[in-house]
Amino acid sequence: MTSTEFTPTELPDELLEKYETVIGLEVHCQLLTDSKLFASDTNRFGGEPNTHISPLTLALPGTLPKLNQKAVEYAVRLGLACGCDISRHTIFDRKNYFYPDLPKGYQISQDKAPICVGGGVTVTTKDQENNPVERTIRFHHIHLEEDAGKSVHDGSSSDTQLDYNRAGTPLVEMVSEPDLRSAEETGAFVTEIRRLVRYLDISDGNMEEGSLRCDVNVSVRPFGQEEYGTKVEIKNMNSIRNIMRAVEYERRRQVSALENGDALFQETRMFDAETGETYGMRVKETMNDYRYFPDPDLCPVELTEERVQAIKSQMPALPRELREKFVSQYGIPAYDAELLTDTRDMARYFEELCGLTTHYKTASNWLMGPVRSYLNESGTEIAAFPLTPGTLAELIELIETQVISHSVATQKAFPALLEEPGRSPRELAEASDWLQNRNTNELETLVEEVLQSMPDKVKAYQKGKKGLMGLFVGEVMKKSKGKGDPKMINQLLAQKLN
Repeated sequence: MTSTEFTPTELPDELLEKYETVIGLEVHCQLLTDSKLFASDTNRFGGEPNTHISPLTLALPGTLPKLNQKAVEYAVRLGLACGCDISRHTIFDRKNYFYPDLPKGYQISQDKAPICVGGGVTVTTKDQENNPVERTIRFHHIHLEEDAGKSVHDGSSSDTQLDYNRAGTPLVEMVSEPDLRSAEETGAFVTEIRRLVRYLDISDGNMEEGSLRCDVNVSVRPFGQEEYGTKVEIKNMNSIRNIMRAVEYERRRQVSALENGDALFQETRMFDAETGETYGMRVKETMNDYRYFPDPDLCPVELTEERVQAIKSQMPALPRELREKFVSQYGIPAYDAELLTDTRDMARYFEELCGLTTHYKTASNWLMGPVRSYLNESGTEIAAFPLTPGTLAELIELIETQVISHSVATQKAFPALLEEPGRSPRELAEASDWLQNRNTNELETLVEEVLQSMPDKVKAYQKGKKGLMGLFVGEVMKKSKGKGDPKMINQLLAQKLN
């Protein structure tokens, strides 16, 4: 025991910096198949308890499982996207353990022959100088398995209710190597996985509903030490923010324990979102013995090269590929490309828009600015955005050709088009008298009127207060009722003032 006891929150940075954090994840992702992995029951979130079930889901005597081929295809699709080796011969195993929401008394999973082996996901984080850093986080494997049901307590301390609607839902479990080194990197990894499964259209990635959740394994070791430290597992994390908070707390807890001379032991912990702390659930004295053996009711899965290639040929362009394309082909910054590829629908909309205008950066600015604000405020996805790429391209063209000003476009035309999405932006601008005034004589008269009305400001500007130019431009714009060309007004003011 040291003379000073450290708590996780009071741990000095110089002690934290002595240790390296080692993190590995087991990410569970429910697949968007119509039916369950081994039964024809509806695979859908929600519903009244125990309505998406059948004798097979309940494991009644005499029932036999039948493999959902679409789930196999989805697993292969994910493996190909992650650069995994796809197993041409794989089997399903029985993972034996008892839990009330596991109706069979075992879970059908994969042990020695998972469907995908190796591969990984590349993530980008920032270093201390805010420069982007790329690292590939490797997968040990990805396997298929069925989900369990849910135990519901409803505040009762003694009674447990069982809902088997989720039992049998097809899952892929992605088991990473212990390659992650920080909370930030872990958050980026889960974010990229969620984006990837949505692009592939194999899962909705909804963490609040449990479609994507993970177990987080954390240990620490002194920098330079090759041997891993004592690992703890944080179970059932379903929020990226909370995953990062749990990793950071656990890092601090373990370092403070070691610095205090306390022993760490292998255990399963839970995360309390209110306190931001983890707490012990059970100690792992030995590794669990699930007594895996091949399920005798299921045939091995044989995947031919032709079938794997057929699945590969139907895959969409992936986020990283699109980001590189947007930067190289459309010349937009990497930051823009990152945001525009966040969802497959947004990337598709941007590509369609770029097929209708050559003003790519302006198109990017509109999607990241006014369009994104509208989507956030209205709770709408880009797939339901009322303006077609053609309408937005026409509006952009009006701005770039100085037919209407940017301020008129954002403050007047855009809101009006959202109300009447079928209207032509040009026709709307003409009918509303929004066309920009580029008549030099008229604008020159307005400029002179403004300067004559503000002699003190003119003198101040000429003595060095160049910030007053914005005031002059604003006053001329008011006199032109917002229709003056700001660029031309700036030029005329500069001529008169200098």
